Amino acid sequence: MSEQTGKQLSKEEKDARFEAELLPVLDPLYNFAYRLTLDEDDANDLVQETYLKAYRFFDYFEQGTNAKAWLFRILKNSFINEFRKKSKQPAKVDYSEVEGYYNTEDVEGDNGVATTTDMRTESVQDLIGDEVASALNTLPVDFRTVIILCDLEGFTYEEMAKILDIPIGTVRSRLHRARNSLKEKLEKYAKTMGYNS
Repeated sequence: MSEQTGKQLSKEEKDARFEAELLPVLDPLYNFAYRLTLDEDDANDLVQETYLKAYRFFDYFEQGTNAKAWLFRILKNSFINEFRKKSKQPAKVDYSEVEGYYNTEDVEGDNGVATTTDMRTESVQDLIGDEVASALNTLPVDFRTVIILCDLEGFTYEEMAKILDIPIGTVRSRLHRARNSLKEKLEKYAKTMGYNS
């Protein structure tokens, strides 16, 4: 419990602490949300919901503890809750999105490959490469999550266990299987890049 338990923070104190401790985590939090949802709008909604919950329960945050892990845990729980909620709903098709896609003249680029104007997708692909990003996105969400938390965000096994609310042995096992799955998916690509295994 916070050292501030006995003393209620004023709104100005709460806002200042919130901005100083939690807002610097915005970019890594968005990257995590984007990797989970694979959609820019959904990622923005998830990050916004996470910060709203964090602000609402900020009195329970212990000053000086790992703010990044706390926010990632809130985001992961929000994602799982939304995923469960959506999985119980019938599938929906956004007709305007389909219509827009087929009415676009530039559906394919010069080399016959579908083009995108999604800057977020392009920047992430530049960061880890098209093939790696595609392979990562095909992993089940549990595997994708542990790779993002460990290999991209640099969380320790202990932090990941707290964020994911699973035993540390499960974290290690899941990460091992996720890396093996990713390795299999990238084997052909690695050989074309001159890596022999």
